[in-house]
Parts: sequence; structure tokens; C-alpha cells
Amino acid sequence: MKILNIGSLNIDKVYAVDHFVRAGETLTAGHMDTFPGGKGLNQSIALARAGAEVWAAGAIGRDGQFLSELLSQSGAHTELLETLSDTDTGHAIIQLVPQGQNCIIISGGANRALTQAYVDRALEGFGAGDLLLVQNETNLVPYAMKKAKERGLKIVLNPSPIDEALFSYPLELVDYFILNEIEGQAVAGISAQDPDQVMDALLQKFPQAAVVLTLGGDGVRYGKGAERFSHGVFPVSVVDTTAAGDTFCGYFLACLARAMEPQTALCTASMASALAIGVKGAAVSIPTWAQVQAFGETH
Repeated sequence: MKILNIGSLNIDKVYAVDHFVRAGETLTAGHMDTFPGGKGLNQSIALARAGAEVWAAGAIGRDGQFLSELLSQSGAHTELLETLSDTDTGHAIIQLVPQGQNCIIISGGANRALTQAYVDRALEGFGAGDLLLVQNETNLVPYAMKKAKERGLKIVLNPSPIDEALFSYPLELVDYFILNEIEGQAVAGISAQDPDQVMDALLQKFPQAAVVLTLGGDGVRYGKGAERFSHGVFPVSVVDTTAAGDTFCGYFLACLARAMEPQTALCTASMASALAIGVKGAAVSIPTWAQVQAFGETH
């Protein structure tokens, strides 16, 4: 199984602050660090470090060559990446508080400059039995989904961030939703916060799909048809949660590519996510398969 990830690649600027900035407030950061990031890049690195055959697709500016180098060093295929000479790489401004929680502002940059011709070229080497992974940080997501489905690919959607455009996407084409509880409520169109109600609503609305619902400190739920599985979190010290969801997403899909059962995939992806939150930064915090296996032997 080959995995094509048409996603975002960002330069993350992380500001250490005592609290999230409030309206009208000027806040001095303790320090600022620059990291590689973007949901597309993070998930491609997680997939590659978990041993999956993943092709990273998307666009960067001339200031983003180090992102391509990091992907290649992690084991991802980078020949489909496009470098734009007239557009800066996407970037994110991240506030990080001592408890490890964050809030993020994203500027799309090159991530929003994809063309239909580029998407067509990226899909050329993929077909039935392969996966297309998309998020909501690039343009042309609906076009990529439709063209991928025409070629027989299965579609995985991580619908983040949630915005109005998302609800015009052909969500009926999705084979796997990987989303958190807030995103789950929005996509399901309900206000209920009970995870079981959210899961039921999603599966009723999208009966063709499998749903992976991440719940932060309450673990993760999986549902498809009548199947239901859950897994708790592994107790670790929280340093930075920025890449937790992307790490989980990449590892879960890599486990499916290894023909693991969903319940085993939930456990492995949860271990990888636990390791990621113990390290500051996004892409740099994503563990290797060997590190996850070693963690599993002691937990």
C-alpha cells in the first residue's frame, strides 16, 4: 500500500508564554524557537518513521528547502514536492504555555497555491489499494478527493482546521475520518459532547466510513459499522502537545498499512503520541518505530 499525502508544510515559530494572549494585551515571550511543521509535513514524517511508504506532496517557498530535507531524512519520498519561486512557505505562530497546551495561527503561503495540474501529476503514480491523506490546510482538497476516488484510492481526511469551506467538501467520499472531539461535533453537526453520541452521529451520517475519534486525555475511540474499540492514554509528562494528533494520525495509518487490526493500531498510535508530547516542537518530536516499540516493552 502506497500513501500519498497532499498536505501543508510550514515553518513554525513557537513562543513560550505564561498564558495565551488576551484581546488588547501585549505579551512578552520567554523565548522563541523555530521548528519545521504543518500537518502535512508532520503526518508524512510520522508515516515514514513508522515504516510506511509515503509520498509527501505539496508546495514550499525557497525558504522551505530544509523541510524537504527533513522529510527525505525521515524516509518520506519528496520527488512530488513543488518549490514556488514567488511565494513564501506557509508558517504558523504558536503560543505554548507551561502546561504544554498551545494555540496556533496559520498563514497558508505556498500551501494555498496548489494547481489542478499539480494535483493531477501527484496522483499519476497511485491507484486502487493506495491511500490519499488530506487535511484542511491546503487549497484544492475537494478536487484531490474527487480525482483520487476516480483512480480507486481510499481517502483519509483529517478535517483540521474546521472552517465553513470544509462543509462543501465531498465528505461522502471519505473512507477514514481521523478527528478530535471538537472536529467530530462539527462534522457530525451536533452539539452533544458525549463521545459515544458523537461517534454514533458520525457513523450514521457517513455509514461508508471508519471513524477515529481522539479525545485528548480520555484516549481514543474507533468505530466502523457495528465495530467499536477504544484505548486510553499512556501516562507521561506533557511538554508540548503540538504534534500529538499528527503523530497519532500517521502511526495509525502506518499500522493499517502493516495490516494490523484497528485495536492494535490504536494502541501503537497512542504510544507514539505519548512519546511526541514529551518533546518540544512538532516534527522534531515524532518518534521512530524502534522508539515506539521500546516504549511498548516498558509500558
